Amino acid sequence: MGIQMVVFKLLNVEFSIEVTSIESIIKFQAITKIPHAPDFVVGVTNLRGNIVPVIDLKKRLDLEQTEKGEDTRIIVAILQDAKIGMVVDSVKQVIEIDEAEIEPTPTITMAVDASFIRGIVKIENQLVILLNLEKVFYRNE
Repeated sequence: MGIQMVVFKLLNVEFSIEVTSIESIIKFQAITKIPHAPDFVVGVTNLRGNIVPVIDLKKRLDLEQTEKGEDTRIIVAILQDAKIGMVVDSVKQVIEIDEAEIEPTPTITMAVDASFIRGIVKIENQLVILLNLEKVFYRNE
């Protein structure tokens, strides 16, 4: 049985997370800044009556910052019974992969902190980085 993943883009790099971790994908909407929050925390937003913290995934992964566009989305994930929104450049597709298709993370230094990466999958001549959300959100600084 395969694993369903949502593929999204940050810059020109494709990333993915498991569908089971996602509550919804919404258009970018108004966000209220929170004073003294870490720099990768954009703020909070109102999602159907619930206040949800939102992070800039590019900042969290130390990637170059770009302007938000028409395709910018917020992926709302559920992690440890909490909802957290992640700003991404665009959402591409939902794919199904087999666990055996996941290649281990290369040991060389990469632009993205390797502890955030669960593995890498080749899909149609494209490499897709599988993120480990637990590490992205709860890594000890």
